[in-house]
Amino acid sequence: METLDIVFIDVTDTTLVAKMPVNKRVHQPDGVLHGGASVALAESIGSAAALVFLGAENISLRGLEISANHVKSVKDGYVYATATALHKGRTTQLWQIKITNEADELISLVKLTTIAFYL
Repeated sequence: METLDIVFIDVTDTTLVAKMPVNKRVHQPDGVLHGGASVALAESIGSAAALVFLGAENISLRGLEISANHVKSVKDGYVYATATALHKGRTTQLWQIKITNEADELISLVKLTTIAFYL
């Protein structure tokens, strides 16, 4: 989170939102946002959302599966990730994370499955 300058900016009853700057730290060699950085943003916010919405202490959380479709490139500014629960089970959760640019255009659509271990 610190390495990529990911900052949480909003939490509602159903979503968690974060932003990340697009700069040389997250560029591919040709100067656009690296898909891996987008996936790191998505997994970070999806995992955090799962912890927040489970509302339980003594949980260890892991990602089971992640898949991403990158549909538009971005060179600078910020991207915003919004995690929305599609399934909030006690053990497994399914999250959709939309990553958009500052004009609210879709950059990537990510699906994340997490699993919670109760300690």
